[in-house]
Amino acid sequence: MRLGRRVTYTASAGVLIAGFSGLASLSASAITGTGATAAAGKSGQSATQAMITIRPGVLHAKRAQDQPPTTADCEAAFEVACYEPGQIQRAYNLPALYSKGINGKGSTIVIVDSFGSPTIQSDLNTFDQTFGLQAPPSFSVIQPAGAVPPFDPTNSDMAGWAGETTLDVEYAHTMAPDAGILLVETPVDETEGTAGFPQIVRAEEYVIRHYHATVISQSFSATEQTFPAKASIEDLRGAYLSAYAHHVTVLAASGDSGAANTDANGNFYLFPTTNWPTSDPLVTGVGGTQLHLDANGNRSSPDTVWNDTYSVATNQFIFGNNGPNALAGGGAKSVFFSRPSYQNGVRDVVGNARGVPDISMSGACDGAVDTYQSFPGQPAGWYPVCGTSEATPLFAGIVALAAQVAGHPLGLINPALYRLSEEHAPGIVPVTSGNNTVSFEQNNQLDTVQGFNAAPVYSLATGVGTVNGALFVPELAAAAGK
Repeated sequence: MRLGRRVTYTASAGVLIAGFSGLASLSASAITGTGATAAAGKSGQSATQAMITIRPGVLHAKRAQDQPPTTADCEAAFEVACYEPGQIQRAYNLPALYSKGINGKGSTIVIVDSFGSPTIQSDLNTFDQTFGLQAPPSFSVIQPAGAVPPFDPTNSDMAGWAGETTLDVEYAHTMAPDAGILLVETPVDETEGTAGFPQIVRAEEYVIRHYHATVISQSFSATEQTFPAKASIEDLRGAYLSAYAHHVTVLAASGDSGAANTDANGNFYLFPTTNWPTSDPLVTGVGGTQLHLDANGNRSSPDTVWNDTYSVATNQFIFGNNGPNALAGGGAKSVFFSRPSYQNGVRDVVGNARGVPDISMSGACDGAVDTYQSFPGQPAGWYPVCGTSEATPLFAGIVALAAQVAGHPLGLINPALYRLSEEHAPGIVPVTSGNNTVSFEQNNQLDTVQGFNAAPVYSLATGVGTVNGALFVPELAAAAGK
């Protein structure tokens, strides 16, 4: 996360998963990789003494437009592409599913955000009416961890979370238009200690107990090294353990700073890092790709690793400077969790550590998506946004579609993902070009954190790759049911 900017990052990283044949016979420790590969922070330091920053991961062009910009509009005005919902749906070959009635019916996508947005219902209505989407069959907002304070338009944190909420809701709905949406708002942003995360955990545990959740989408996290020790993370894992027990899929974004992430003061670590809960073995980590689409949503070339770090046009679009800025899909090895059993087949890449991400979807800022926002403090209108906060709700929609096909929630899907990848299932599309190396100016010097290259099977840049939805959805439904 960079401090002092309206555009906010996850401090290190936002959900949802199913099993495969033989999963029940595996030990919990084998599945979850509960052995730590290294310690982080000072021993004996309590969690409440740590400054752990929790931020939304949305990247946001600070320009409103009266009408949703087309790809041609953005390319002419900003020299970057932007996409509408129909283009995203076609990019993942979803109309082939919609024509068969596979649209998320019966699934519930749970979206978790601090504060939420006071205008999300009306904004979603405008979004749907503009693009000819049906309203979701149900849309509810709950605050199970306590009442959210009144929206303060001068509070940049609230504005950031409102933008995050808008993106999450509008693009989860884009992918699975007939899935119900449950927006879970929590009352606390990041503060000293782990405040913020406990409320999120409490809210998610409540949802798992009281609602028929299919998938939980999270577009936030914190750099692993900002936690004083693994024990402080273990104290916060209750929701993921509960989700695993109740067969609820949980997703989290891998982050928008490539292989780099920040400490509690907003300074980048100068070595590869990842973040939690993305690194949790009970969570599916969602990375970022760059789509290369024509105006109809057809690919002009294969997807690549999202990395806008060195693009002058994209840095001007997002930051208003020429860069370089750390602007790429996150991915690296965990220092807290050892390799889970489902990653044994990629041990040559991850070694003895849990590697993230697991799968990737569109997140590039040169390829941002149109959102409608009208919450106070900014001009109402259309804003192109990007980041793995986009990728995560997109994949939540994919999971909702697969759950409809399966006829039940899928639970932890990571074992199924890696099994499908090993079998070279046609629905998993390898990403073979690009990397998540990033550079940035810090302390008056240019630093670079060497990231990871794309690979034909698995990489720490995009996981097992991305998806062709028409093929992947039935594949995942079948694999998760074995």
